[in-house]
Amino acid sequence: MSDDEIIVQNEATTAEGSATTAAAAPAAAPEPEPEPIPSMDEFKDEIAHSFRKLNPGDIVTGTVIGVSDTEVAVDLNSYSEGIIRLEDLSNDPRFSIKADIKPGDVVKATVLRENKEGAFLLSLKEADDILAWDKLEEARVTEKVETVKVAEAVKAGVTTFLYGVRAFIPASQLALTYVEDLDSFVGKTLEVTVIDVDRENKKLVLSAKELLRKKAAEDKAGRIGRLQTGIVTTGIVEKLMPFGAFVNIGEDLTGLVHISQICGKRIKHPGEVLKEGQEVTVKVKDVKDGKISLSMTAVDEKDEDEIIDDAVEDAAESYKDEGSVATGLGDLLSKFKF
Repeated sequence: MSDDEIIVQNEATTAEGSATTAAAAPAAAPEPEPEPIPSMDEFKDEIAHSFRKLNPGDIVTGTVIGVSDTEVAVDLNSYSEGIIRLEDLSNDPRFSIKADIKPGDVVKATVLRENKEGAFLLSLKEADDILAWDKLEEARVTEKVETVKVAEAVKAGVTTFLYGVRAFIPASQLALTYVEDLDSFVGKTLEVTVIDVDRENKKLVLSAKELLRKKAAEDKAGRIGRLQTGIVTTGIVEKLMPFGAFVNIGEDLTGLVHISQICGKRIKHPGEVLKEGQEVTVKVKDVKDGKISLSMTAVDEKDEDEIIDDAVEDAAESYKDEGSVATGLGDLLSKFKF
């Protein structure tokens, strides 16, 4: 084969290989469409917000971006950041700049002024003082349950802070009974409701007693609801009245024994046969509308079902002892008055 033939053959083979490779190669993926470039109009609100003028007294919302020992840095989404100095953070003496505020917290603060560096000096406690009274008034109207920690004991009560406002809880509103040892409540966490808001004089009064009273009433209603009629129990005579005696049967439950249910004879006053502090045996006659009706005379009386059961037992015993039913069930029952 001549050199010219070899060259021609190689060129043909190369062309054939290229064609095969081209046929086997996958089609190129279409280029992604370029993302649309946002226009300035889409950001005009954000731009306007960032360049808005802030004046002393304005209440602004920002995000905490830094906390040091002496101040808190706040992103106001503005051309300059805000600075809250330690003394402007809270009215609560227990407030800790390290424990009670952290980066990421969203806060509302009042603009005080712009400093030489162009940052806005802010006051968190001043904004709290303005906004808190609105929250406190709403909490009073809605009877919202708040959680507070007692700060100190003072004359006739204790103090605490709610929404940054110093509040007073009278001793008479700390518990269901009057509290004499006020110091024992310092440091305790209490659930309270707002009972008095005086924005003008900056006076705030709270109560733990109202919630305790409601809870006690609910618990008592539950115990009364579980009380079964017909049970016999003992109780202590708490109070004598012309119409009957009030008897405590335990679990803070008191029922009335009407004068006609005290004994088998007619009496003019319960004091003829009872005295306060005396232990008596009573039977629960009825439970209605949260009131418990008791009876002393019914303690030894049997219900109709009990009488029938006893009669059947007597008949069964008679059959067992004598081998036959000496007396019919009808005869046995005829002896009882229903």
